[in-house]
Amino acid sequence: MRHQRNLPRTTSRSSDMHETHATDVSILGLGAMGTALAEALVKAGVRTTVWNRSAGKAEALVARGATGAGSAAEAVQASPLVVVCLFDHASVHEVLDPLVDDLAGRTLVNLTTTKPEQARQSAVWAAEARIAYLEGGIMAVPSMIGQPGASILYSGSEDVFRQHTALFDHWAASTYYGEDAGLASLYDFALLSAMYVMFAGFMQGAAMLAPEGVPASRFAEMAAPWLTAMTGELAGYAKVIDGGDYTVPGQQSLTFSNLGLFLEAIAEQGVSAEPLAMVQRLIRQQVDAGHGTEGFARIIESLKAPASE
Repeated sequence: MRHQRNLPRTTSRSSDMHETHATDVSILGLGAMGTALAEALVKAGVRTTVWNRSAGKAEALVARGATGAGSAAEAVQASPLVVVCLFDHASVHEVLDPLVDDLAGRTLVNLTTTKPEQARQSAVWAAEARIAYLEGGIMAVPSMIGQPGASILYSGSEDVFRQHTALFDHWAASTYYGEDAGLASLYDFALLSAMYVMFAGFMQGAAMLAPEGVPASRFAEMAAPWLTAMTGELAGYAKVIDGGDYTVPGQQSLTFSNLGLFLEAIAEQGVSAEPLAMVQRLIRQQVDAGHGTEGFARIIESLKAPASE
């Protein structure tokens, strides 16, 4: 879902704020992702100030036209819009808490990977300090920034999102999920959770084939189209889950989904079955609870309420 460009117009910040600052945006944090974000803005002609805790990382960006800041305070003071892409939640506040007075009246966009509750805490902190705040979850690796297929999820201040959408679109497709600052992070973590489990499943298969001398690259050639085809099943599972009825016709039952033979075959290959064993545990929980004839999608009930199983 792309952002809505037909949202009602809101009052923008005074143009005087832009006229009294050196650049349009300051980026704090020049790791691989922060550098990619800054490069995309510089390439697009956006006046950009950059800062990084360790010296030297800004040199290439400055050579391309960015303005280097000698300190985080200098970077914050340089622009009305401040973007942070640091290591974690703690490092964000380690850098920004001493600068809360400088940030007052400015806009802060946090693209650091943080938990939903941490994002909500930062939003409260920002509101108390009179800082307009927007949280972002980046659904891309650094090389994808500015390229088709990249997306960034946003939540928090709708005014900030609307005002700066054109700038955000230099990075990736921009999607707004609401005033709750934690939602972008929640969607981000949910999508990445699905990704990591998929990758673990691929590595499970590669480990099974390795004792036979099959390289992972050959297995990847088979796995990629197979997994792509299987994503077509997600909508069907989602419909069953949203309907809450795991007995509707056409589903593979939990009993039929028993992975015991798979686990035995993996053990016989002399490799760990941990990724698939996790799925088997979820299946067994529901079968043991008397739901063996119901559909495979029911394992979500074990995920939603693990303490009760």
